[in-house]
Amino acid sequence: MIEVRPGGRRRIDRVLADDYARGIDRLPMSTLRSRRDEAAQEETDLSYLRRLLHARIDIVRAEQERRTSGAVTSVVDQLAAILADNALGPATGSGRHQTLEPSRAGAYRRRAEALVGDADLSDVTALSDDTLTDTLASYREQERSVSQRRREVQAVVDAFNAEMARRYAQGSASVDELLADERGTAGGTGAPDGEGGRA
Repeated sequence: MIEVRPGGRRRIDRVLADDYARGIDRLPMSTLRSRRDEAAQEETDLSYLRRLLHARIDIVRAEQERRTSGAVTSVVDQLAAILADNALGPATGSGRHQTLEPSRAGAYRRRAEALVGDADLSDVTALSDDTLTDTLASYREQERSVSQRRREVQAVVDAFNAEMARRYAQGSASVDELLADERGTAGGTGAPDGEGGRA
């Protein structure tokens, strides 16, 4: 389960903190952008973890279906097709196209692998029926947790995007200001300290 720790130092702790978007209409434009970007990166990372979990759920379900149907085709022979829908490039989902790359791909891959302890999906055919059932339940529980946090982070991203759009529409912010700030001529970036700041 993905827990949010009040006052924690992880990016998800910051993005989902109660005060992250507080007073959003009074934040400087540079702070709006840096926080939006930080939240968008967290959304990308959660989407990546979610897709890893989906791939593992699909592998376990395919093996269960193979046993139920009595098919002789090994799940290993089906892996390319099973994983085709979980490609590791920029993700799409919930009507949102993501151009960012996951920032902690290796850590998330290890996290997904650790969820089932001794269950080795490299030889899923060797797992007992009970182990497959328990493995699937573990993956589904984690997927629900990740999906919930992803929706919460998406709401934060949407809030910052909406505020930026409002300012451009009302003329209180301009594209020239954006370009100047991107070049560093309008002061600091306002990026939060630590993980997740814009590179």
